[in-house]
Amino acid sequence: MSRIGRKPITLPTGVTASVDGAVVTVKGPKGTLSRTLHPDMRAKLEGSTLTVERPSDETRHKALHGLSRTLVANMVEGVSTGYKKSLEIQGVGYKAEPKAYGINLVVGFSHPVEIRAPDGIKLVVETPTMVRVEGINKELVGQLAAEIRNVRPPEPYKGKGIRYVGEVVRRKAGKTGAK
Repeated sequence: MSRIGRKPITLPTGVTASVDGAVVTVKGPKGTLSRTLHPDMRAKLEGSTLTVERPSDETRHKALHGLSRTLVANMVEGVSTGYKKSLEIQGVGYKAEPKAYGINLVVGFSHPVEIRAPDGIKLVVETPTMVRVEGINKELVGQLAAEIRNVRPPEPYKGKGIRYVGEVVRRKAGKTGAK
């Protein structure tokens, strides 16, 4: 059996879940998330515990078992505590500006780059060089943070660009002078 798949998911206080066939809906203090699981996987709700079961020991069912359980666990954590990803901007003149629709990034291009926040995601500019992506959906938070980083990934020579907080960028030596 999948070690991850067989672990039960305990619902914290204030979080409720409902299972309707293959659709799992989780409601909590931060919001509501819903997901349709693979038709082979079955979710069962017993009291304040959610479990995911698989029909057989086929390899693909084992893989789907762990995946489905993790997706549901991420939904439970999202509606109870939420997710955050922080990014830092390094470079002379590089900055982020808060706007009504999201943020504007000034990162060395001839134009500012607009980043629009999708529904359920909040973009917070803590300082002009620190941006935080917050939301209840782990996939959307990670995807938006990756898109922001992709606007200007950190380069290895001077380290300029957008990086995750705590990300280590390996630096390279530049050209050596002529002999």
